[in-house]
Amino acid sequence: MKTFKKVLSVAVMAAMALSVFGCAAQTEETAAETEAAAEYEYMSYEEYDAAALDTEVTVLCTVMDTQSWWEDQITVYAADADGAYFIYNMACSEEDAALLTPGTTILVTGFKSEWEGEVEIIDATFEFTDVDGVAIAPVDLTADFGNDEALLAHQNEYFEMTGLTVEAIGENGEAFFYKWDNSGSQGDDLYFTVSNGETSCNFTVESYLRGADTDVYQAVEGLNVGDTITVSGYLYWYQGPNPHIISVTVE
Repeated sequence: MKTFKKVLSVAVMAAMALSVFGCAAQTEETAAETEAAAEYEYMSYEEYDAAALDTEVTVLCTVMDTQSWWEDQITVYAADADGAYFIYNMACSEEDAALLTPGTTILVTGFKSEWEGEVEIIDATFEFTDVDGVAIAPVDLTADFGNDEALLAHQNEYFEMTGLTVEAIGENGEAFFYKWDNSGSQGDDLYFTVSNGETSCNFTVESYLRGADTDVYQAVEGLNVGDTITVSGYLYWYQGPNPHIISVTVE
């Protein structure tokens, strides 16, 4: 599976710099982080990826984003240096939910599951750790648009795509729908379709992730058919790519 090539912790980058300059000893900061991580037992991303469905998994990961907290549960978009995780309805108090900010590293234990092609962690619990988070930059997947096999290798990653065209959807040629079938209203999930000139894909602004008062929600409401846009988000899967979009810019 492809990995986040741009995802490096501060400590890893420091170690790389030392290697370049021929220094063998770790810095105190790097050693401290290594020691902190060693306190926890968890799978590498490779081990998680190879684990069978419906088995218990434990991962050490950095929070990228969260959906809104509800009834002692929260859904988390997370990553480590080698891949990304979608943690669905993780047990969480309201007080702890407020602390799950981007960059926070948590130890998550749950069960690896799959729903309509989306590989996720369910029935999860977590604990906060003192391990530094990884720095996460979007992976440019523009060249992989329309290639489901290539995109599957990046499932749940934070990504960016450029130069996509907004297509008309529905009988009246709308630029977006409220809910997948246009049965909703403002505040519901937004659905819109984009194309690279050869293939099309449905994108979603998940209202529990980015609600009606956010820039991305309002940007999609302002789209016109034919607009060329740059988008970023998390590569969620539902019977194929169905990214959860967090940013839209008209080029």
